[in-house]
Amino acid sequence: MDNQEYDVIVVGCGPAGCTTATLVAQKGYQVLLLERDELPSFKVGESLIPGTYWTLKRLGMIDQMKESHFPEKYSVQFYSQTGKPSAPFYFFENDPHESSMTWQVLRSEFDQMLVKNAEKHGVEIRRGTHVHQVLFDDKKAVGVRAKLKSDKNTRDFRAKVIVDSTGQSALISRKMKINVADPKLKNASIFTHFEGAFRDEGIDEGATLILHTENKDSWFWYIPLPHDRVSVGVVGSIDYLMQAKEKGAQTIFDNQIKKCKPLQEKLENAKQVFSVKVTKDFSYRSKQIAGDHWVLVGDALGFLDPVYSSGILLAFKSGEMAADCIDLAFERKDFSAEQLGAFEAEFISGMDAFRKLVYAFYSKEFSFAKFLKRFPKCKQGVIDILSGNVFNQEVQEIFKPMQTMYPTLKDLSA
Repeated sequence: MDNQEYDVIVVGCGPAGCTTATLVAQKGYQVLLLERDELPSFKVGESLIPGTYWTLKRLGMIDQMKESHFPEKYSVQFYSQTGKPSAPFYFFENDPHESSMTWQVLRSEFDQMLVKNAEKHGVEIRRGTHVHQVLFDDKKAVGVRAKLKSDKNTRDFRAKVIVDSTGQSALISRKMKINVADPKLKNASIFTHFEGAFRDEGIDEGATLILHTENKDSWFWYIPLPHDRVSVGVVGSIDYLMQAKEKGAQTIFDNQIKKCKPLQEKLENAKQVFSVKVTKDFSYRSKQIAGDHWVLVGDALGFLDPVYSSGILLAFKSGEMAADCIDLAFERKDFSAEQLGAFEAEFISGMDAFRKLVYAFYSKEFSFAKFLKRFPKCKQGVIDILSGNVFNQEVQEIFKPMQTMYPTLKDLSA
C-alpha cells in the first residue's frame, strides 16, 4: 500500500506550494504535494520582480532560468493618463548585482519548472488529486482527506504539518472564515495575449509597462512574453469596469483600449490570440496565518492588487519563510501556531509596503514623476519596493514624505 504518513503535506503546487515543499524536502523531510489539476493551467501573474532571485537561488533554479526563453526584465515604466511615459525605473540603479535582472514568464511553463524541481528534490507529487478537507483533532491539524484520480473513494493522508497553498480557494481560511477583504481594492481585470505587438529594443525589450487610461479610472499592464506574445490586461474597480457588463467583456476591453492612446499605438499591428478572460482581483488577507500543525502560504494567506507584479514574490517569500519555520518546528518539536507562524510580522510588513504603494497608485492625485521631482532622494525607496526589497523597515520611510505631499493618503501611515 502507498505510504499515507508524511512529515509535511502541501496542498496546491503553485509557486508558494512548490517553494515550501522543495525547501522542506531539501532538509530531508518526507513531503507530499497534492494538486487538483493534472497539468499547470494558464494564469496571469507573468511578470517576476528582482526579489524573486534569492528564492530561485535557494530552489537551485537560477541556471535554468538563465537558459530559458523567457524575456529578460530590467525595469518597469509608467504612463500617465495624458500618455506621457515616466523614465524607466531600472532595478540596477539601486544594486548592479545580477539579481537586478528578472524574467517575464509563461506561467504554465514556469509553474511546471517549479513542479519538476520539487520532484527532483525528493517531493512526492500527486496530481489530479482533489483535497476535500483538512482533518483536525480538536484544533490540531492531523492530515487531509483527498480523492486521487485513480480511486473511487476518498483517502486520508496524515502529517505533522499541513501547508495550505490552495490559492484563492483558500481551503483552511475560507472554512474558518478568517479572510478579510480590503474594501479599497475591490477590482476586476480583463486580459488576453497579442502577437505582433510593439516591443522596445535592447535593455527595454522586456520591460513591464503600466499605462493609465485617460480618465485614470483604470490601467493596463503590458508584459512582453516569449513567442512574440504580449500579455495585456485592464484593471479597474469592479463597479467601474462592469457597469456595461451586458455588452460583454470583449467590448468593455476594447472600449478601455480606446481610452489609452499609447496602448492603441503599441497594438496597431497586433493580433489578439484568444478571447478575453475575466477575473476578480479582490485584495484580502487572512487574520490568522498559522495554527497548531498548519500554516498558510501564497494566495491562501492573502492576495494583493497586481499593479506592481508582487504576486510571485509574495508567494515565494511566504513559502520560503514558512519552510524555515517548519524546519525549526521539527527541530524544537513545537508545531504551535506561534512557531509555524513566526514569520508573520516580517511578511506582513513587506506586504504592507506594497499595499501602501498600491493605495498611492490608485489615488487620482498621485504621480510618481511629481513625487520624485519634489523628493528625489526617495527614488531608491521606490525602486526597492518595485524590486521586491520590502522585507526591511527602511523602505517604509518613503511613505512619510509621500503623505506630506498627498495628505489625503491617510492609509500610508497605517
